Amino acid sequence: MADATPRISGGTKDRLAVMAAAEGLSLRAYLARLAEMLPTPAERVERTELADPADRARAAPQDWNGYAPAPPEQHALDTELDRRLAEARGG
Repeated sequence: MADATPRISGGTKDRLAVMAAAEGLSLRAYLARLAEMLPTPAERVERTELADPADRARAAPQDWNGYAPAPPEQHALDTELDRRLAEARGG
């Protein structure tokens, strides 16, 4: 595949370069990785259609803002939510 030269503002390029450098990558490698990580609109639709409702609910935050807690973090968040709900109920 031929290389492409996208036209973006200098500020945008500088910001992307800072993010790439923070991860030890060149801007080119960072953009390639970013393109591989983000689903296309068609892939999002396919993923949504194939997933059961519980999976779709869990995927919503990741699709919306990229947040996807690891299982231990999710467990800690669930435990904290349970604690707060019990406290609110007076228990």
